[in-house]
Amino acid sequence: MTGPQPLRWHRPLLWFAAAMGLLTIVAAVGVFVDDRLVVGSPAWLKPFKFAVSMGVYALTLAWLLRAARRAPRTGWWAGTVVALAATVEMCLIVLQGVRGEPSHFNNSTPFDEAIWSLMGNMVVVLWTASLVVAIVVAVQRGGDPVLKSAARLGFTLSLAGMLVAFLMTTPTSEQDAALDRGETVGMIGAHSVGVADGGPTMPVTGWSTTGGDLRIPHFVGIHALQALPLLALLLAGAARRWPTGPFGSQRAARGLVRAAALGYAGLIALLTWQALRGQPLLEPDARTLLAAGILAVTVLCATGIAVRLRDRTPIAAEPAPAPAIV
Repeated sequence: MTGPQPLRWHRPLLWFAAAMGLLTIVAAVGVFVDDRLVVGSPAWLKPFKFAVSMGVYALTLAWLLRAARRAPRTGWWAGTVVALAATVEMCLIVLQGVRGEPSHFNNSTPFDEAIWSLMGNMVVVLWTASLVVAIVVAVQRGGDPVLKSAARLGFTLSLAGMLVAFLMTTPTSEQDAALDRGETVGMIGAHSVGVADGGPTMPVTGWSTTGGDLRIPHFVGIHALQALPLLALLLAGAARRWPTGPFGSQRAARGLVRAAALGYAGLIALLTWQALRGQPLLEPDARTLLAAGILAVTVLCATGIAVRLRDRTPIAAEPAPAPAIV
């Protein structure tokens, strides 16, 4: 009788994540030793941020895919496409950083325009391949139902967060006016709303402190794929430590994960709404605070309901191996 096949990490994604780890170090050094600025930020700051974010994302996909038993080849190829598209994307970002030129929205020369166009195409490929990975993960049988729910919801929110980026690619009102006048516009699209890119920003993140910034909901959304499974792992650990506690049943834990996903989705929507109104993250107006309060009360109510939904199906007393989540 043939036993279960060994669980293997997705190697192309692991290689990419390792490369991003090295790039993170190089870019961090570049931030301190290279005094050039690109749109008001250190030339190496964008490669640094993208290396961290993309590396974590690839590592998460590799972890999820190693448990795939159904459609494993589809999952492997989709993960490989993600790794390849992300590699091209990062190479172009680094190239522009080395040149001291903006990588995003840059149409100042035919070469820069070609790079930006290729980056946009790679994003579409990466998003589509990520969707295929999400479907492969979703159709797996067995494993921890709480972690499976967290992975599915995390993928949904992560893919939605990626789509926020397309809001940045439309011309601003000033760019539209210049285009209508037949002028050459070097930048088409922007991260910021209500102010020009390159103004005062928050440390490290580079998010605008004087206007809205669509990078905020984009970033928060993408990393739902880490936040929700991490919550599920913490709940499983709490259930094993306190099996008779409020998290000691699968039903309660699934309810808590869903409550967290509801709150996370609301947060993405709230941050997007705030950014589109040209409002800085740390200067919310009364309407933003009211919406945040309503969201907080909704999540608290959902959490309270989830904790009361205990059943007789406890979370496994023995810790399941990490790969058996899907």
